[in-house]
Amino acid sequence: MKAVILAGGKGTRLKPYTTVIPKPLVPVGEKAILEILISRLQREGVDEVFICLNHFAEIIMAFFGDGSRFGLKIHYSLEDEPLGTVGPVKCINGLPEHFLVMNGDLLTDLPFHELYDFHLKADSLLTVATFSRKTKVDFGVIDIDPLTHFAKGFREKPEFIFDVSMGVYVMNRDVLEFVPPQVHFGFDDLMLLLLEKKQPALTFPYNGYWLDIGRPDDYERANEDILMFKNLS
Repeated sequence: MKAVILAGGKGTRLKPYTTVIPKPLVPVGEKAILEILISRLQREGVDEVFICLNHFAEIIMAFFGDGSRFGLKIHYSLEDEPLGTVGPVKCINGLPEHFLVMNGDLLTDLPFHELYDFHLKADSLLTVATFSRKTKVDFGVIDIDPLTHFAKGFREKPEFIFDVSMGVYVMNRDVLEFVPPQVHFGFDDLMLLLLEKKQPALTFPYNGYWLDIGRPDDYERANEDILMFKNLS
């Protein structure tokens, strides 16, 4: 298996931790976020990784080198301007027919090889790992008739469950034909375009552990969880 890791963001939501340290190198427990992810990929059978970089690229490249100390090969793809969450993948040469793609700020025990095999058996252009996320509204919600403005119903602090993207995908190389070159193009753009063109996009529901380390409270939780769940590191 080959994997593309998107690690070019500035990590602005994670300030002040990312003021002087690139987000992929912010430590969770005793290891950097990206170091944990790469080690898990290697154990799952990934032998080659392409890391897409922009912000603090030199520091990240110096830390990971050619990947030999992690037991795999690491290549780097540098963006002159931010290209979003799918645009950088278009710039990489030598990708195989099928490959993993993921954000570089994830903490998860997702079995990457199972996701990859699921994708291959389904022969999909794109397979998205999904997670059921519960969201609570901290207010009383009133349902209103738009014509009369009378209240039709009331729910005190309701909870909603959404299936969200985990930021982990398996792509068939042909899906990159839908991605314009050298422009900012995100996962949202790709999904909407595939749905518009009626192209197949498969989902892989997962109910294990997943945390997107985007904000300081997520980071604090990650440091607590890494001590509790040994299979994450």
